[in-house]
Amino acid sequence: MKLILNYTWRYKHYLLLSLLGVAGFVAIQIGVPTILKDIINDALLLNQPVLLNRLVLLMVGVMVIGLGCEICMSYANSRIASNVIRDIRNDQFIKTQGFSHSEYDQFSVSSLITSTTSDSYQIMVFVQTMLRSALITPVMTISGFIMILNNNPNLFWVVTASVPVLLLGMFTISRKSRPYSKQQQTTLDKINLIMREGLSGLRVIRAFGNEELQNERFEEVNETYCGVSKRMFRIVSVTQPGFFLIFNTMIVIVLWLGAKEINQSTMDVGTLSASIEYIFHILFSFMMLAVLFVMYPRASVSAQRIQRVLDSIPSIGENLETGITKTDKKGYITFENVTFSYPGSPEEPVLKNISFTAEPGQTIAFIGSTGCGKTTLVQLIPRMYDVTSGRVLVNGVDVREYNIHALRDKLSFIPQKAQLFTGTIGENLRFGKPDASIEELKRAAEIAQAADFISKKKDGFNEMITEGGSNLSGGQKQRLAIARGIVKKPEIYIFDDSFSALDYATDLKLRTRLRQEIKNATMLIVAQRIGTIRHADKIIVLNEGRIVGQGTHEELMKNCDVYYDIAASQLSKEEL
Repeated sequence: MKLILNYTWRYKHYLLLSLLGVAGFVAIQIGVPTILKDIINDALLLNQPVLLNRLVLLMVGVMVIGLGCEICMSYANSRIASNVIRDIRNDQFIKTQGFSHSEYDQFSVSSLITSTTSDSYQIMVFVQTMLRSALITPVMTISGFIMILNNNPNLFWVVTASVPVLLLGMFTISRKSRPYSKQQQTTLDKINLIMREGLSGLRVIRAFGNEELQNERFEEVNETYCGVSKRMFRIVSVTQPGFFLIFNTMIVIVLWLGAKEINQSTMDVGTLSASIEYIFHILFSFMMLAVLFVMYPRASVSAQRIQRVLDSIPSIGENLETGITKTDKKGYITFENVTFSYPGSPEEPVLKNISFTAEPGQTIAFIGSTGCGKTTLVQLIPRMYDVTSGRVLVNGVDVREYNIHALRDKLSFIPQKAQLFTGTIGENLRFGKPDASIEELKRAAEIAQAADFISKKKDGFNEMITEGGSNLSGGQKQRLAIARGIVKKPEIYIFDDSFSALDYATDLKLRTRLRQEIKNATMLIVAQRIGTIRHADKIIVLNEGRIVGQGTHEELMKNCDVYYDIAASQLSKEEL
């Protein structure tokens, strides 16, 4: 509830407008029965046509004013609810953008999507209902009770007796529906997970002919969600019938007592009619409050899930205010006795005592068996993770002391899996440098061997890329990802097995152009193919998280058995 109130309180001017609308709306709703009482008692029963016309016109005027107040209240409430969901979604997205890989392991992507979409929507609906019910109910109830007490104390005690029953019912329904609300949102996470896997992995599913298996997985989770929803709605479904039972009972009792008092001449017809109207408004306000109590458990669960995301402290701080932004050196990288373990597995280091240096103009390559820690090593430089012990230095400064944006501005990281975004080719290439000219795009495309296929596109750099780059081949996506990194013109290039999707000829051309065009930058290359790295200035061989060899291709062929075995599996006898 604290989360909801904090976001709602940001819009005090709309809250004030809503409160004024509520005050006017309640005054009109209470005023109409009062005018009705005068119409019946003073105009109709006493046959006063002039007074009748005057009171009818007054009632019409009051109702028009009431309509204006309700419109004012609804407008303010809608603006608050819309702004609240916007702010919550913005804050969640900004927060998740600052998460490290550790936080993404803690919060599944499907859960974060559910939190940003479904949970936020639940909050919006609850806020809109809360602003109406929470403000109207107490004002309407107090006003209605005062008017009934003023009209007839006997009817006041009858209505008062129903309030504890209503409150008890609301609290009971709220308490019983809460666990189902929590289970409902958790199951929705699983639905999103299977949907994402089913859509992103559609080709794999079809290739293995496992559509039926995926359908069964989705149907099982969906059936669970349906079952939980049925149980919750079964509880909620008694709210409205229970309310109307109490409402009708109250009306019957009031009519019975009122008829007796009219018969005894201690109450007139107009007073009874007005009292019934007051009772209707009171009980209807309680019904609105009951709806709010029914919605509260699900909104509370959603708010807790959102708050958990917003309260998470990224394991990798950004140092936005105190971090270093500029250095005298450019392109220097040093690893000093670096050991790294993934969070949650400190006893199993992925990297052990890694030490090496890289200088501007050098090409440093990393090779080793699958799972030896190559990708993890280069991810430590842009602080995708932080080292467990030791230090990673960029330009002589520990990466943990940098302003993280300044650190990453010095790098271009090109991963093995090319990630393109929906938009034009040009927009994707400008991702790291929004103000890049068309000449810079063309140059980067030529170096990355992407100019040829871009020129064949109907709209060239304005060609639209669909979601995930599905209208491009794997090699085309990879070349665009490399071109995007080149456009940025950083001090350091990190190619994390970025050439694996390219054929040997394209790979050779691309690396040749890189050496020619990017002479002063530092290049780190993770690769599986000997042909990709054999001309590097230094090749670092990893095995089970340790460096087992460093040197040129020729040096390692002579003194590193691990490297020789890799080369022997890829090169011909003549090349060896």
